Amino acid sequence: MKSSKIEWTESTWNPITGCTKISEGCLNCYAERMALRLQAMGQQNYKDGFKVRWHEKMLKTPLTWKKSRMIFVNSMSDLFHEEVPVSFVNKIISTIKEANWHVFQVLTKRSKRLVEFSESTKWPSNLWLGVTVESKNHLDRIEDLKSINAKCKFISFEPLLSEIPDINLEGIDWVIVGGESGPGAREMKREWVLEIKEMCEKRKIPFFFKQWGGVNKKKTGRILLDKTWDQYPDYAYIY
Repeated sequence: MKSSKIEWTESTWNPITGCTKISEGCLNCYAERMALRLQAMGQQNYKDGFKVRWHEKMLKTPLTWKKSRMIFVNSMSDLFHEEVPVSFVNKIISTIKEANWHVFQVLTKRSKRLVEFSESTKWPSNLWLGVTVESKNHLDRIEDLKSINAKCKFISFEPLLSEIPDINLEGIDWVIVGGESGPGAREMKREWVLEIKEMCEKRKIPFFFKQWGGVNKKKTGRILLDKTWDQYPDYAYIY
């Protein structure tokens, strides 16, 4: 069941909403724009706009979805935001363990807190853990990710705002690349995308090209080298 407009997942689940800007990739945050729109519409979970909030009533939602699907966790926040209590993160992980017929995907820019959790957490095998790396200024997030014990470790280079040097991707299971979209979208250069794709080919890492981006992302599309690139790890559950 495909209910999300995010190309690389099928559904989203937001037991946490709201965030704060941490690096240059956050400048034109789509989640912030969406949260303020939902606040204006009177959506209860967004009554405080984009302030960090956690929602107990949302914790068991994936258990009601009986058909297996890929679920992006906290598309409207960051699971490892410093304001989110450890106890609530653990409740989310418990739900992921219980809903073992789904695959859950988590992305964070707060890789240091991810590492802290990893020291005392056994990650469920149906949880994919990833970091967002928007530029060469944040390659340390990749090293943090590589240090944790998770079945699937992935990187989202989105919005890609700079070239990425020839880095060692050993231990990485999946790579997503995408340009920024919406108002104020910054340019992503073709050569940056191709350099990352080549790195993935060398390591035989599945490569997913999400979009070129721009103000009108539908117009710029998803075609790279005359095709779309929708690769997933071999053990992905695609329905």
